[in-house]
Amino acid sequence: MASTCPNCGKKLRIWDVKAECSSCGVSIPNYNWQARLEEDNIKAEKQFAVFNRTMNRIAYSIYGTKLRIVRLILTFLPAIGFILPWATLKSDGESFDLSIISFSGKKSLIDFFSSFFGDINLYITNMKFEGFGGAVTLGVAGYILFVLSALFIVIAFFLNIIMCKKPKTKSTIVFDALSVAASVAAVVCFVMSGSLAQQFTAFNFGDFPVINGGASVSWGYFVAIVLLFAATGINIAVAKAPAKSDETLEEERLARKAKKEEKERQKQIEREKANAEAEKAAAEEEAKKVEEAKAKLAARAKKKQ
Repeated sequence: MASTCPNCGKKLRIWDVKAECSSCGVSIPNYNWQARLEEDNIKAEKQFAVFNRTMNRIAYSIYGTKLRIVRLILTFLPAIGFILPWATLKSDGESFDLSIISFSGKKSLIDFFSSFFGDINLYITNMKFEGFGGAVTLGVAGYILFVLSALFIVIAFFLNIIMCKKPKTKSTIVFDALSVAASVAAVVCFVMSGSLAQQFTAFNFGDFPVINGGASVSWGYFVAIVLLFAATGINIAVAKAPAKSDETLEEERLARKAKKEEKERQKQIEREKANAEAEKAAAEEEAKKVEEAKAKLAARAKKKQ
C-alpha cells in the first residue's frame, strides 16, 4: 500500500485501510490507473527486450556459427579422455589407473574416493608418516589434480553460457589452460608416486596394499591431452573470430519470427481454402442427391399415372 496519497500527498497511517483518501476522497488504488498501466507496459517491454537479448546471446554463443557448433562438439569430446587411463601404477598387490573408471580391473578414481572418504584419517596418517612427500601423498595429489582438470574443463563449457554477453571472452581459454596444466601435474604426480614406490618393498595406499610398485604414463593420456588442446584451440579461434552485435541478433530473431508467422499464415490460408473446397464439394454432393431423389419420385409418380 502507498505511504502517501498520490493525489494530495497526505501521509497514510496504518489505520487508513479505506481505498479512498480521507483528505481528498480520491480512490488510491485506481488513481491515474491509465498512466500506471502504460508505465507497466513500458517496463514489461523493457524486461522482454532484456530477456530476448539474453536468449539471443546464449543461442549465439552455443550454436550461432559453424565455428561455435564445432566448439560445442570439441568441448564435450574431452569427456572421453577422462575415462581412459592417463597413468598406471602397477604392483604385486593392488594396481591403480589414473582414470574415472578402469577397464582392466585396476583401482580407479571411484575406488580411491570410496576408500578416501571412507577413512580420511588413515590417508592423513600415511601421508604424515612419509612427511607429506612420499608415494601416498603424490598418488592422492594425482587423483585430486585429475578431478581439478575435469572440473576446469566443465567450468570452461559453462562459461560459454555465463559469459554469453561477451562473445569474445578469453575466460574459457584460461580455464582450458588450467585444465591442461592440472592434467600434466596429475600425471607427473602419479608417475612420481610410482617412482617412490620402487624405493619401498611394500606400503599401504590407504587401505590398499602396494608391493613392488612402479608407474608409467598410459596411452589414454595422449588421447586426453590432444582433446584438451583441441578444446583450447577452438576457444581461441572463437575469441578471435568476428562476433555479431545485439542489434544484429535481434534483427535475425525478428526475421525468423516473421518468416515463421508468414509460414503459419500460408498454412492457415491453405487450410481455409481446403475447408471451403470441402464444403463446396459436400454441398454439390448434397444437391446431387436431392436431384436424384426428386427424379426418382417423379419417375414413381409417372408410373402410378
